Amino acid sequence: MAFRGCWRLAGVVPRLLWNTSAVCRASVPVGRSCVSVFDNSRQASALHFRRYSSEPLSSEVSYEQLKQRLNNGKCVVIDVREPWELREYGFIPGSVNVPLGQVSTALQLSPEDFREKFGAEMPHRTDNVVFLCLAGIRSKAAVDTAASLGYKDAQHYPDGWQGWAKREELK
Repeated sequence: MAFRGCWRLAGVVPRLLWNTSAVCRASVPVGRSCVSVFDNSRQASALHFRRYSSEPLSSEVSYEQLKQRLNNGKCVVIDVREPWELREYGFIPGSVNVPLGQVSTALQLSPEDFREKFGAEMPHRTDNVVFLCLAGIRSKAAVDTAASLGYKDAQHYPDGWQGWAKREELK
C-alpha cells in the first residue's frame, strides 16, 4: 500500500522540483495522508509558491558585523559558556553570561528576575541577540532555542571566543 502511494508521487515530485510554475489543483488521499496534485498549465503560471521560515535570513554574524554592533550598542551579546570558561579564557566586554543549559528558562524570566540573576537587562524579543560560545557550536543551539521562544533576530557568532580572541590578538 505504501509503495503504491509513493509510486503516485513519481509524476508529481519532478514537476515540483524543476517547474516553478506548478499550481496546486486538488488534494488526493493516499493512505493516511493527503497528497496535492499539481498542474503546470500556462493559465496558472502567474501563481508562485513562496517558502516561509521562522529563522532569520542569516543566522550568523561576522566579526566585523559583531564589532560594529557592539560599538553602536545595537545588539545584546549572550555568551553561553560556563562561568569557569569565561574566567579561564576571557570574555567579550559587555556580553551577558547565560550558560546554554539555562538559556531557555532565562529567556522566559521576567525582566526583573533576569536582571537579578544575570546582572544585565533582559533582551526584548525584537532585539538583535547574538549568541557566542568557545567555538560556535553551543551558540547555534542557543539560536534555535531563542527562535523557538519568539526571538525574531537571534543570531550567533560562529567563530566563538577563539575567533574573537585571535582577531583581537588576545592571549
